[in-house]
Amino acid sequence: MGIFSGLTDKITGKSTKTSAPSKNDPARYSDERERAASGSKGERMNLAKNTETHREILYYLAENDPDPKIRRALVQNASLPVQASGVLAKDDDVDVRLALAERLIKLLPELSKDKQSQLYAYAVQALGTLALDEVLKIRLALTSALKDHAYTPPKVAGQLARDVERQVSEPILKFCAALADDDLLDILSKHPASWAIQAIASRSHVSGDVSTAIIRTEDVPAGQMLIENEGAELNKELLMEIVDKARTTPEWQKPTALRKALPYDIVQSMMSFVDEHIKNILESREDFDEETRSEVAEIAKRRVAFATEHQALDGETSLAHVKRLDKKKLLNEELVADALAMRETEFVLAALAHKAKTNEDEIKKIVDMKSAKSIVSLCWHCKFSMRFAFRLEQELCHIPKAELIYPKDGTDFPLPEADMKWQMEFLGFR
Repeated sequence: MGIFSGLTDKITGKSTKTSAPSKNDPARYSDERERAASGSKGERMNLAKNTETHREILYYLAENDPDPKIRRALVQNASLPVQASGVLAKDDDVDVRLALAERLIKLLPELSKDKQSQLYAYAVQALGTLALDEVLKIRLALTSALKDHAYTPPKVAGQLARDVERQVSEPILKFCAALADDDLLDILSKHPASWAIQAIASRSHVSGDVSTAIIRTEDVPAGQMLIENEGAELNKELLMEIVDKARTTPEWQKPTALRKALPYDIVQSMMSFVDEHIKNILESREDFDEETRSEVAEIAKRRVAFATEHQALDGETSLAHVKRLDKKKLLNEELVADALAMRETEFVLAALAHKAKTNEDEIKKIVDMKSAKSIVSLCWHCKFSMRFAFRLEQELCHIPKAELIYPKDGTDFPLPEADMKWQMEFLGFR
């Protein structure tokens, strides 16, 4: 078999020891083999363009022919085996590589029908090679075609998304649906440029994990774009984190206030620090009924009162402040909840200490334990509600989501009283 030895196994996957090259017409095959090896340029070009040329001959020309025009003609030949893509992806001629990229992209819908096939693997491997090509225009051609392509291989998308050239990576980061969350999270973890974070934040769909990673980059413009993006998943836990950061990031306040389906307790937290314009937006939200809007307005009044009428006197300790308000019958759960929302932590600790008949240091020890059972039991002991206990778990203790204790039926304590009594005795309260 000479110079054609080993071609059959590359194209069919079968060993040359057990199978000979396919020869539909043995005489024609012999003639083609001779012309491919030593024929004139014209003869080799005719072979390259002819869809009836044996596939092994086409592969041989792709691997060995010295003329780039012939190799470009081969790429245009529908009969060229996909297996030859790996060879042509490393071709010395830029136009050959560009033509190959175009051919493979057109083949993707058909090849993708069986993603476990060897042909699909050959195509993806070749596209991966082209995605790392040193010539920018090849990578640009790929990213332009693949950013909206329904069959873009995730591996290739991940390579293009990490390209050092913004014009290559940005369209993939922003538009390519095939780009996996694992790739996005990896890219975000490596402190990318602001434009890259913004591109990810503006994707048509952003998962909860990716949304969290975007917010934690502390990139203000990207965070604003994410909050404004209706396709971004923002769960309640992340919204609470956003609201907390929005205290010192005014750019996030209005888009958060306008966010659809905003939980009521998120609104409560925002009312403690936003300006009148944002308060008006929150109070006039159309997704709240009249009763809820009235409650929001009442919260706004209480927060103003806390910031003005109920402040500590000069030199007054937090515990003395709390005791003074209690003596005036002003200390109740609503007031402590307002203090919690306004991040008046010392006031909250003092209120809990006063109600539990202890001191702030003992309460701080319980908070630092980050034990949901201890916090729930403490609130029960202080005659605060389970809903307030749940807020303390999240906002004061920052207990991990998986360890939170939720209210029973939305309002009730889920733990038996005997268990909560035992918890308080264990903590030293009787």
